[in-house]
Amino acid sequence: MTKKPHDQFAKQFLKELLSPLGEVSTNQEVTDETRFVDVLFSATPNSTADAETLGLLGRIAFLNTALLEPFRNQPSFSEVRSCLQKLFTVIADSQRQANREDTTLAEKDLARLWILSPSASETLLKAFGAKLDLDNWPDGVYFLPDGIRTAIVAINKLPQTPETLWFRLLGRGKVQQLAVSELVALPRENLLRRNVLEIIYRWRIGVMTQTELTEDDRELIMNLTEAYQEARAAAVQEGVQLERRQVVENLLRFRFGSVDEELSRVINALLELPAEEFASLLLQLPALSREELLAMFPQ
Repeated sequence: MTKKPHDQFAKQFLKELLSPLGEVSTNQEVTDETRFVDVLFSATPNSTADAETLGLLGRIAFLNTALLEPFRNQPSFSEVRSCLQKLFTVIADSQRQANREDTTLAEKDLARLWILSPSASETLLKAFGAKLDLDNWPDGVYFLPDGIRTAIVAINKLPQTPETLWFRLLGRGKVQQLAVSELVALPRENLLRRNVLEIIYRWRIGVMTQTELTEDDRELIMNLTEAYQEARAAAVQEGVQLERRQVVENLLRFRFGSVDEELSRVINALLELPAEEFASLLLQLPALSREELLAMFPQ
């Protein structure tokens, strides 16, 4: 398993976002010689509506089986060719399976490769014949010739919109820092916000145990600091709320023998009170009757 912090983060991040929509494999072995696809995604039926929350990432995922290869730095020519070999092996495997099942696999249904790079120089794009398709796709998405079924996503060129947020979180420098701030600013009830912050929190704890961090690794850690701090604060708050709930439940069980649905509703209301009001009411609980307590928090 890779020990590169960016690889760890990118794979966990993409797997978390795509798992509700279909089958996701990381480090998927392909069999010409042993190679591994970073993230291989196949959509499940009836999950296209959920893809809208992922913006550009969701659109890409539902075109075809998707090979996603994220890079911390612009890939070299050799690295691009290695990605292409993985794609052609996946396509060959699917065509062999179709032959065994005596079915026809249409060209439009073949897998596609998406190389996710923080930037893409003119030299790289020209070398592989990658061009924009601004009539159908945003700036920053460069397509290789049709038969190659590959695109290079230059993250620093993507428009700064909600639709590109999940890709810009894999960028570098100010692109990534700004995306992190946008992530933190999402509504707290946003499920993707919560899940991604949790990934960053767990990833940050794990990666800090590694002793051989490069400058790239340290930059990534710094860029994700705001998200990590937000996630840590949420974890602390969750711990406080859990502790408060346990205290109130114990008091109510001692006072009334059990906690039923009505008293559970009271507990939820108590936990919403400011700290001073919560503490004051906690002191009053042993003296309150059930009727008095329910009257304080009418349904």
